[in-house]
Amino acid sequence: MSENGTQTVRTDDGVRLAYRAWGAETGTPVVLLHCLGEDGEDWRGPLISALAGAHPVYALDLRGHGESDWPGSYALADFVADLRGFLDALGIERAILVGHSFGSVVAYLFAQEHPGRVERLVLEETGALRPPARPRQLPEAPPGTPLFDWEVTVQWTRQRNAPDPAWWERLSAIAAPTLLVGGGNGSHLPQEDLASMAERIPDARVLTIDGAGHLVHEARPMEFTRAVVDFLTEA
Repeated sequence: MSENGTQTVRTDDGVRLAYRAWGAETGTPVVLLHCLGEDGEDWRGPLISALAGAHPVYALDLRGHGESDWPGSYALADFVADLRGFLDALGIERAILVGHSFGSVVAYLFAQEHPGRVERLVLEETGALRPPARPRQLPEAPPGTPLFDWEVTVQWTRQRNAPDPAWWERLSAIAAPTLLVGGGNGSHLPQEDLASMAERIPDARVLTIDGAGHLVHEARPMEFTRAVVDFLTEA
């Protein structure tokens, strides 16, 4: 364990992934996936406290972020493979995935590819991977020491500008009950996209926490926590 409280695993592909762990030894594991530019520390708060009594809870640093490796390759397929490798390394056959923004994209692409390994899926302020009306400009790195590998942002922008059509089409392959949480007013993401995604996912619904904006679990932590706990505990 590092001085920051993280542990590490190495996937079969050789990528070292850092993570934090809390909670029970029994119950379906919950894996938390952060947004672009953050790391697993972003999840500390009431959600972990609420889940840890009934679940093992893991907050992963995605590749290119935090204490995980920064290998320079950041295709979405790489992140999906890392998540599979992380679960395999910890012996987790089936998990609940909770993802925010970029992390939610990784979560739902994993759920498409490995539907039997996801028990429930929570997508906070997720993005629909469809061609944009106008291409996004490649962002320039800010000055100073980076907190994460800026190349993630560059490669993510390229993939958003030319998404694989299968990413949208295979939403129908997601087998897990799915909750899409939107921040309503103040979010920079088109909220109608969440409804469009929910229509394609067989067992999905949208919950809007209006006024929360893009950072729902930070701006309205108790409401977000209650929404997640209610979703996970319903019959």
